[in-house]
Amino acid sequence: MIFDVITLFPGIFESPLNESIIKRAIDKGIIEVRLHNLRDFTHDKHRVVDDTPYGGGSGMVMKVEPIVEAIESLRKEESTVILLSPQGKPFNQPEAKKLSFKKHLIFICGRYEGIDERVASYVDEVISLGDFVMTGGEVAALAIIDSVARLIPDVLGSHDSTEEESFSWDILEYPHYTRPTEFRGEEVPSRLLSGNHEKIRQWRRKEAIRKTLKTRPDIIEKLEFSGEDKGYLEDIQKEEAQSSVHQKVKPVKSDG
Repeated sequence: MIFDVITLFPGIFESPLNESIIKRAIDKGIIEVRLHNLRDFTHDKHRVVDDTPYGGGSGMVMKVEPIVEAIESLRKEESTVILLSPQGKPFNQPEAKKLSFKKHLIFICGRYEGIDERVASYVDEVISLGDFVMTGGEVAALAIIDSVARLIPDVLGSHDSTEEESFSWDILEYPHYTRPTEFRGEEVPSRLLSGNHEKIRQWRRKEAIRKTLKTRPDIIEKLEFSGEDKGYLEDIQKEEAQSSVHQKVKPVKSDG
């Protein structure tokens, strides 16, 4: 897969692309990441890429001409052009999986107060990393490249690594443990030491539901549970209710 990134600050990408799994994928030729300085698509001696907004207001707006020229110089028949903007649709794991089947992604990294609205006519997707504002789209582009690249065959060492992780089950991932079996009074759950694969699977599924219910109840509300999962959810709710009752009951101090 080819990732083309249109940015004013290509240097931001240098270190992340030269470390760990992404670097290995690039070295193997599985993916290619090409950086393009937006100023190279200007035609004035000052290489201007922004201007004051029509209608007034603070800040500067990125100009339409250099961005469209950059897109047109890179776009091919199989290309998908993505504008990174807090106004876009939220990026999530299903979106990452969908993009992983593409052959060529072109990212436009915004800066300043925004991008001339006419750029939207030349893009295929507008994607947001979340409901917050950053100084530019570069970090978002890196996050999406990382998320998408790891789903491409042979980028990770094991296919199971992408199948048994958060959101691949539509819920958060189950808790992980490794040696030692005991650390400062906290022990690894005995079910994981049993060697019984079915019991381990059941424990992991139940604890994944428990973790999701605790930290992301919004995900739970959207799910259609199987009969097995409904049973786990009912057990968890009963356990949490009992725990809450025990916490409220305080021991009575004896006068003797």
